[in-house]
Amino acid sequence: MTLVAITPPDYQVAIDLRYATPANFTGKPVYARAEAFLHVDAARHLSRAIELAAALGLRFKIFDAFRPSEAQWKLWDFRPDPDFLADPRRGSPHSRGVAVDLTLVDAASGAELDMGTEFDAFTELSYHGSTEVGVEAQRNRHMLLGLMSAAGWDFYRREWWHYQLFESRRYPVLSDSVLAPGLMGAA
Repeated sequence: MTLVAITPPDYQVAIDLRYATPANFTGKPVYARAEAFLHVDAARHLSRAIELAAALGLRFKIFDAFRPSEAQWKLWDFRPDPDFLADPRRGSPHSRGVAVDLTLVDAASGAELDMGTEFDAFTELSYHGSTEVGVEAQRNRHMLLGLMSAAGWDFYRREWWHYQLFESRRYPVLSDSVLAPGLMGAA
């Protein structure tokens, strides 16, 4: 299984891996390293999305990508909420290397576009189709959805930030041992 590092200059994205910091819903780092990886198939689709966004003066900021199965268990143990987290017994698309959590930023300033909620806001306000967020946030979510869909990504209706490859279950669940060194470390 080939995982590709998602780093500039090969991928013109900003990296803000929230699970490598305490700025996530657990309140403490889950990963020891703030590095993003995707399966080679997902990386190819991300490249296409990057091209489409660049034509509009936009870039992506990545909050999460490959999530080792060990990390999925940590998140699930903290908050076993099947509406917003995949049950690790079934496997997450993140743990298969074929999902990415991201937002749009202005390419010139780096400012995040308003999406109406923060990343990992586990409420109905995070749903793609929520009309309870402002009109600008709704437009930005639709733009993100359009860019990612045009690049071949599927979406999860309850999280505006989550995209995965179609038929993600055909990819195997991966543990931290596929990377050397792994993301988990002593976190």
